[in-house]
Amino acid sequence: MDLYDVMHTTFAAREFVDEPVPDEVIYKILDNARFAPSGGNRQGWKVIVVRRAATRDALTTLIRPTLQQYKAQSAAGETPWNTIIPTRVSKAEIEATRLADEDIQRMTQAPVVLMVFVDLAQVASLDQHLDRVGLISGCSIYPFVWNILLSARNEGYGGTPTTFVAAEEKAVQKLLGVPEQMAIAAMIPIGKPVKQLTKLRRNPVNSFAVLEQWGGDALSAD
Repeated sequence: MDLYDVMHTTFAAREFVDEPVPDEVIYKILDNARFAPSGGNRQGWKVIVVRRAATRDALTTLIRPTLQQYKAQSAAGETPWNTIIPTRVSKAEIEATRLADEDIQRMTQAPVVLMVFVDLAQVASLDQHLDRVGLISGCSIYPFVWNILLSARNEGYGGTPTTFVAAEEKAVQKLLGVPEQMAIAAMIPIGKPVKQLTKLRRNPVNSFAVLEQWGGDALSAD
């Protein structure tokens, strides 16, 4: 596929046909994804390919409370888990939020699940002293995550980068035997999508890009 065609059609796939993804396909996807840029070209990523049922079931259990809060906040009209506006949703309301099993299993019971970690000793966290949640370390891992999705799309597969399990990072590290300095970046379910989307809805460039300063004139192709 043409590069722009891949970029324009790589969607968040969450429903997959019941068909395994061979190791050689995963290898090819990662073999291409590894050319993503990273700070100092240190390539501090590690990937665990998960197929075992027991591991999937454990991940399902870990995700449930995080997804409950996400769903409860969404129902209340909030942006879930944001660090700026405190939630008005109570702990009791979160615990009472009902989840359908398929809401979680579509992430953990995909044909294969990729657990992507980043070595915090290999990234320059230049915003570590700012009084807000850190973002900069992501520049050294999320281009790799995106390359995984682009490569999967090019091979006729799909997935989506989920992060619900990150709220239980220590439990994930224990479950998978991961060293403490390895942070969970994404859990990516991979498979052949039930439907391959070809037309995605995204905001136009002039809705988010401006010239010279905040509030400047919108960038135009003219």
